[in-house]
Amino acid sequence: MTPEEIDAAGAALFEAEQTRRQIGLLTLAYPDIDMDDAYAVQAAFCARREAAGAKVTGWKIGLTSKAMQQALQIDTPDSGILFDDMHFETGGTVPAGHFIQPRIEAEIAFVMKSDLSGEITREDVLAATDYVAPSLEILDTRVLRVDPATGAPRKICDTISDNAANAGIVLGAERHAPDAVDLRWAGAIVTRDGEVEETGLGAGVLNDPAMGIVWLVRRLAQYGQGIAAGQVVLSGSFIRPIEAPPGCQVAADFGSFGKVEIAFG
Repeated sequence: MTPEEIDAAGAALFEAEQTRRQIGLLTLAYPDIDMDDAYAVQAAFCARREAAGAKVTGWKIGLTSKAMQQALQIDTPDSGILFDDMHFETGGTVPAGHFIQPRIEAEIAFVMKSDLSGEITREDVLAATDYVAPSLEILDTRVLRVDPATGAPRKICDTISDNAANAGIVLGAERHAPDAVDLRWAGAIVTRDGEVEETGLGAGVLNDPAMGIVWLVRRLAQYGQGIAAGQVVLSGSFIRPIEAPPGCQVAADFGSFGKVEIAFG
């Protein structure tokens, strides 16, 4: 993609978010788009969010499970940027019409007490983490999931460009030292309107949620970036996305690790 095409795609995504009107698949509009192009489009999209007043608060990691990678025919996770206007209180309600097609994933969130950059290890991640907490990620898509004319599905470059389908975060109230819990066994029962929709364990995220942070820091290092102290990182979902239609309530019970829930107006 040319710089002009990247900027135009970022502008289209920003407008789609503002108007709640999805745009067509970028992989159809730009057949030669690659992952570097997609991250450049994401940066152009997010730069417009920052210019409009949003503040960066952290990162999300997506496509960490084998099932989701196989669905998109890839072998690597992706990442997106969290902003302050994406944070919702557990037990709260998302205003009606706030999102386009919201879905929910359950994750373990890492809140950092020191910076991370470069070639790091799992032990570096734990040492830099202030606490871990139960969380929900709200996904949304400013890009059509399926092209109505051709039936072509959204692909990885569409998702990356769209800030990795990032839209919201709900943190639980519980706080845990990162080395006090076996995060591979930290899991959740996720319900929608009281009915169990999904269950999963932290091991579904690259065999260890902390390894998601390692992957992210190493990817960011390629662009001269890193994770900053005070930022929140969603380490990746261990369940499939759950649709969140208007009027529903979604809760994730992590047992002794905590609970987190959100309703949709």
